[in-house]
Amino acid sequence: MTPMIKRPAAAITAALMTALAAAPAAAHPHVWVTARSEVLYDGKGEMMGVRHVWTFDAAYSAFAVQGLDKDGDGKISPDELKELAQVNVESLNEYGYFTVAKANGAKVAFADPRDYGLTYDNGALTLTFTLPTAKPARADKLLSLEVYDPTYFVSFAMAEGDDAVRLADGPSGCKTNVTRPKTPDPAKMQELSESFFENLSANSTFGADFANRVLVACP
Repeated sequence: MTPMIKRPAAAITAALMTALAAAPAAAHPHVWVTARSEVLYDGKGEMMGVRHVWTFDAAYSAFAVQGLDKDGDGKISPDELKELAQVNVESLNEYGYFTVAKANGAKVAFADPRDYGLTYDNGALTLTFTLPTAKPARADKLLSLEVYDPTYFVSFAMAEGDDAVRLADGPSGCKTNVTRPKTPDPAKMQELSESFFENLSANSTFGADFANRVLVACP
């Protein structure tokens, strides 16, 4: 099970586990995320990182923030969400931050995330973080970016519209194409046992079938 969901802050563990236990067997995914990404360039054709904005579904958001209104004002502030943001970001490391990128055909290595935080607005929890490259990656011709959970515990879908993927200081004339995953066949998903999903790991390829794929081609 994906660590960012399996090991949330202690205040929400019991409520979240109760909700998941009530779900039907093999009911995957359990969490839905609407994603937006900004590819960061240095202005000279080198990729410097990715800025992710992930908005969680209402059900997960509601469970995640239970007990976090520490000052009792009826609002969940970014400061009250600091601990949960840290837990989420740190637990993403094992899963490669659900992000796979290739720059000019070479796989990109990422460093630890920075500038991360959570907000809670209109019933939705949103995680924002910057994933810097371990070193600048030459991407002046072609960049591919995939966002997915290999265990398919979390379903990612790139947002609709032109702001789903942005380029910051990208090479001139680049064109971006976004391919969103097809909705899985419910009947086929129900044929898979819960033990099948429990045995999936960060190295599994199952979730790649439901990857969001971004291709940035530059002249």
